[in-house]
Amino acid sequence: MSFEPLASDFYSYESALLSDREKDALAALRAWLESDVRPIANEYWERAEFPTQVVKPLAEHGALAFAWDETRPFENSAVFRGFVALELARVDASIGTFVGVQNGLATGSLAVAGSAEQRREWIPKLASGEVVGAFGLTEPLSGSDSARGLRTTARREGDDWVLNGEKRWIGNATWSDITIIWAKDEADGQVKGFIVPTSTPGYEATKIEGKISLRMVQNADITLTDVRVPESLRLQNANSFRDTAAVLRQTRAEVAWAAVGTAIGAYEAAVAYAKRREQFGRAIGSHQLVQDLLVKCLGNITASLGMVVRVSQMLDAGQQRDEHSALAKAYATSAMRETVAWAREVCGGNGIVLDYDVARFFADAEALYSYEGTREMNTLIVGRAITGEAAFV
Repeated sequence: MSFEPLASDFYSYESALLSDREKDALAALRAWLESDVRPIANEYWERAEFPTQVVKPLAEHGALAFAWDETRPFENSAVFRGFVALELARVDASIGTFVGVQNGLATGSLAVAGSAEQRREWIPKLASGEVVGAFGLTEPLSGSDSARGLRTTARREGDDWVLNGEKRWIGNATWSDITIIWAKDEADGQVKGFIVPTSTPGYEATKIEGKISLRMVQNADITLTDVRVPESLRLQNANSFRDTAAVLRQTRAEVAWAAVGTAIGAYEAAVAYAKRREQFGRAIGSHQLVQDLLVKCLGNITASLGMVVRVSQMLDAGQQRDEHSALAKAYATSAMRETVAWAREVCGGNGIVLDYDVARFFADAEALYSYEGTREMNTLIVGRAITGEAAFV
């Protein structure tokens, strides 16, 4: 399949930085997303259902496997993996979020904090889509303060651990096979991670209804009542919240990439609309004010793309720190929020209905703006790096 660079990649990062093998893989994924996902996205979004039939093709295209030694189909860069996240979100942010949870958070927890045996057992199953995973960190009363405020507890009893608590906003959790649950050890007060099969007695997941953003993603409230898991399902290298943070460090940059993809999706839909919508006897794309909005969108996209490319290059070089991914996430999601609003403005009243796609990107942007660390929390991480002073409450 021939590789055609995106017109919205205005400075040609794809063409300049990706290998031929990476371009081929990205082209194949892009073609499948356009043929099989874009036509059904609005329908499933409106029904608030996830198209489970996409899981196997996502796995076949390597979208669930590219990052991991156990499953990587070919050598690839963090920049390439970023473009995969962008491509998914450019077509639909809910599909991109599913992959982010499955591949980055659930599989990433095993990759960062699992033993060699746990990695061998679970990562191939997650990469193939045989097992669907979720990531249980956020709680009803603990989001931004998870490092200190985690209330879910774990108590050791012989060869088992007993988990009690609640989780909220857990993506994939209504239909996942396993959920990585983060809980505070009653004995030492440290946060530990557990692979919890969702069939375990005492585990209950309830779908969160009434969402206006990422409606395809099946977010759940989870209740854990004396849930017993064996020591063999404790992540053997998760001994404190620092290990949880190590998982989030690698996924936060991918959320920034997804934000760029979401902005591009809205921008491309606005460009298509501006070319075909006529007012005053000509296409609105020929009007100065409309062109101004589109140029501002493209400027935000191009600036954000330059930032996320560099952060991924730093990851490949082993130079990325928390503040680098935090700045990318804070900036790219803020620019995305501005961009999708301008794209909706281009479409006027038609920008609030699903028919023209912009409305879906406009709504979905709100969730990306908040999850994996709000703009304010990421600002504090960068502010600490700048001043040497922690301003966290």
